[in-house]
Amino acid sequence: MADAADAEDAGATKGSKRLLFVSLFLALSGAISGFYIAFSGMLPFDAAVKDATGSDKAEKPEKAVVELGDVAFVPLRPLVISPSGSDAGQHLRFQAQLEVPSAYKAEVTRLMPRVVDVLNSYLRALEVQDLEDNSALVRLRAQMLRRVQIVTGPERVRDLLIMEFVLN
Repeated sequence: MADAADAEDAGATKGSKRLLFVSLFLALSGAISGFYIAFSGMLPFDAAVKDATGSDKAEKPEKAVVELGDVAFVPLRPLVISPSGSDAGQHLRFQAQLEVPSAYKAEVTRLMPRVVDVLNSYLRALEVQDLEDNSALVRLRAQMLRRVQIVTGPERVRDLLIMEFVLN
């Protein structure tokens, strides 16, 4: 009796494995076919519109143009900084500009000594490893912009544009 039960279980296992392989094959072939159909252009993703002459034109949405408004740029004087933990010959050359609304250009220019001080203090506190990381510039730019915005006041500085960032 045990032999008959083992043979029945083996037959059920073969059938379930076969069903599993067939379903995996069908799912994979369906996914590949769908990918090919979608990216080969067989499916019409753009809505076709007939104009007055009767010819088909693909309707494309117009891109919205964002007005920047009245923008001014306030240059920062170039900074040469020796990062902490650096060799005797390593220096960071940094130069940037602040994007400000024109109405606040005079106020931001008047606060420039404070802006330079906060940037100088922040950059001096960085270590060389912080500057050599691939994603360092994005992170440092965000940190510096936040510090400048704290010094100048809310909504006076829109962006910090880095013109030069060289570690040599």
